[in-house]
Amino acid sequence: MANKTRFQIAKKDIIAFFSQREQRVYRERELEQLLAQQREGWRLAAGTRVRDFLDLMLDSTPLRPAVIQASGQPKTYYTWGEVTAFELGSHLAPRAYLSHYTALYLHGLTEQIPKQIFVNQEQSARQPVSLPTLTQAELTAAYARPAKLTPPSAYYGDYAFVQLHGKFTGQLGVVTQDHFAAGRVALTGVERTLLDVTVRPEYAGGIYQVQEAYRLAAGRVSINRLLGLLTKLNYRYPYHQAVGLYLERAGTYKASQLQLVRKFQPATLDFYLAHELVNPAYDAQWQVYYPAHF
Repeated sequence: MANKTRFQIAKKDIIAFFSQREQRVYRERELEQLLAQQREGWRLAAGTRVRDFLDLMLDSTPLRPAVIQASGQPKTYYTWGEVTAFELGSHLAPRAYLSHYTALYLHGLTEQIPKQIFVNQEQSARQPVSLPTLTQAELTAAYARPAKLTPPSAYYGDYAFVQLHGKFTGQLGVVTQDHFAAGRVALTGVERTLLDVTVRPEYAGGIYQVQEAYRLAAGRVSINRLLGLLTKLNYRYPYHQAVGLYLERAGTYKASQLQLVRKFQPATLDFYLAHELVNPAYDAQWQVYYPAHF
């Protein structure tokens, strides 16, 4: 009863505290940490447990539980008011952000409304490893095999979450923005998104959706910024050749923009737009194999 009485006295301050925060999705551990930090200011009893605090919050504030089915087990998050599946997705893991098909949708670069939400939590930073020079035989063999894809691992309502663990980039090219349908989310910016779906078209509905994204991005994308990101990402495979083909086939980019990509790095190997191509056509200018009907 004493806890409840103290909480009622502090409730106005607690609601004001959470209402002014940009974060609207919390794990129980985060709320426990906030309780420890703010307990004295809210004049709550020293013995107030996080479970008691949560019960009081759920009973008389806008805090709500949101249950995600992860690997067959329910996992409870807490939201300040109503939130979208996209906001939940961007908080599935610490420092996570939305990417690939989801980012295409939120940037208006696809007319589809995907029911899979792609969430990227980067791997830890590692010491650079010196790899041998990429050979044509190695590249050809890699693209003859099926792409390694991550299946959905969590579900919320009609949405499935695909949790990726991409290479460490220090969140390169990631932005936070307010979206009319998604709320406030962290996601890859336009240029980083185009690169991500070039690398993994399977996470964007396939190469035709990627091509459409490049077409729709004309006038919004900075080729200089895109190439700057590509330099920093330091991929082993020559993805710039695929970028050049997509840009040219889009038919909406200036010759000067295409020239920037041509000058980016000399093409020494033949590349592939996708895995497991059968009887592909070949673009000699970009040195890229692609489906004959593309």
